Parts: sequence; structure tokens; C-alpha cells
Amino acid sequence: MAEEQPKFKVVDRRPFNADGTPRELPPEEKEAAERAAPPPVPEVKEAPVPRAPEPPEQPEREARPRPTAARDQARAGRDPLDDPASFLSLIMSLASNAAASLGMMPHPVTGETDVDLKTAKHWIDVLGMLEKKTSGNLDEQEAQVLEGLLSDLRMQYVSFSSSPPPTKFSASDITGGK
Repeated sequence: MAEEQPKFKVVDRRPFNADGTPRELPPEEKEAAERAAPPPVPEVKEAPVPRAPEPPEQPEREARPRPTAARDQARAGRDPLDDPASFLSLIMSLASNAAASLGMMPHPVTGETDVDLKTAKHWIDVLGMLEKKTSGNLDEQEAQVLEGLLSDLRMQYVSFSSSPPPTKFSASDITGGK
């Protein structure tokens, strides 16, 4: 038994020829296209959207205080260090790494204080880079804390790099009894 192959009619419904010119449709295809086409959508004219006035040009970098999370928290009566995502928390975390590398903080497990000048220099340099990159963009408290931490850490680093570190010392020895 030989099966008969079904016959298919292939109709090219593309509106353009291969070279990009519009294709002429035979009359029966035009009628079919008109029946299948959705009804035209009436045009709706939209009212023009008013544009906001452009702000006046400002100098490239302006040393003006900007609103920060620390200032908002201070207004709300909260300590900025309670927010782990605040800038002060970030610099305190980086400074504690530097302080631990300078032996200013005991190791949490052993309780011993070790000095690693290479690691301490790395963390001090990171804090210095942050100070430089954020210059003019910090509020007064953030700028003072960062400047104070950097000056204390740099002084401690210089004192250790110029002479061997003492075997045992306390935080009051480092901060001058403060």
C-alpha cells in the first residue's frame, strides 16, 4: 500500500521581496490580509509633558556638606556606629584592622599583641585613600574621626618602623594615656 503524500500549498506572505522592495500581492491574498488585519487604532494625541527647569551649572567639585546617613542618624538621636552600613562603621572597621596589626589590640583568641608592619601599612594606606577620595564629601564628624584615626595610626606606624616595638604595651601607652 502506497501512502499518499498530503499536498501543501506554500504562500509567501512577506510584504517585501528579497531585495527590499514592496511585493505586489495577488487579489486573493489582499482580501485575506485585510480580513486578518486588526482594525486600525485611532490616533490619540498626548499632551506635551512639561520639562523641569535645568539646574544652574555648578563648579565641578564643590566643598559643601552633603546629607549623609550619619547626620540623619544624629538627628534621629541614634549613634552612627550602630548602623553597620555607615561610613563611620567602615572606617572604624578598617582602623581596627590597622590597630590590630600594630599591636594596639590583643588577638581575640590568644590575647597576645603582635606587630605586623606590612599589614598595618596596607590598612593605613586604604584609610588614606578613602580620606583623599572622599575629601569635601564628608560631614564634619566623619572628617574629624577619619583624620584623627589616620594621624594616630600613622604616628604609631612611624614609631614602630624607626625602632623595634616594645615586647608588651597597653593601649594607654600608644594613645599617650588618653
